[in-house]
Amino acid sequence: MIIKQLLLTIMIALIFEPQACLAESKTQTTKMPTVTINSQEIKVEIADTRQKIARGLMYRTSLAPDSGMVFIFDPPRPVNFWMANCFISLDLIYVRDGKIVKIFENVPPERNKPESLCPTYPPGNDGILVNQVVEVAGGYCQKKGIKEGDTVQFSLK
Repeated sequence: MIIKQLLLTIMIALIFEPQACLAESKTQTTKMPTVTINSQEIKVEIADTRQKIARGLMYRTSLAPDSGMVFIFDPPRPVNFWMANCFISLDLIYVRDGKIVKIFENVPPERNKPESLCPTYPPGNDGILVNQVVEVAGGYCQKKGIKEGDTVQFSLK
């Protein structure tokens, strides 16, 4: 039983803190990366590589309450998102320098369209200059009172 618990702890560490996996012990817990907006804490997966950013939340059929994904752009750059191969609606929260600059709420999934035929958010090719984009379940922003201009705090380590 102790070996099973230790293996589970190591697996969690590999997912969220790979550099710490050797130091992890059965008495330590792994922190989940979070984003806090208006005292609302959102547990997030991190998309910080081209492959993770391209995949995002594609093919997910559900998203746990108060959870989502943060896309990290370093250096900041203009971005557009689409909903190709998504099965759930999402709120897209665009963040620059710790402030929400734009929210697209209840963006509908595009299950059967190729990326080239999906609408982008924002429309067009210009994009929005951001450091991060946070995706949460559709309706989350309205339910939690999150709006453009709100401060965003990241705890990613």
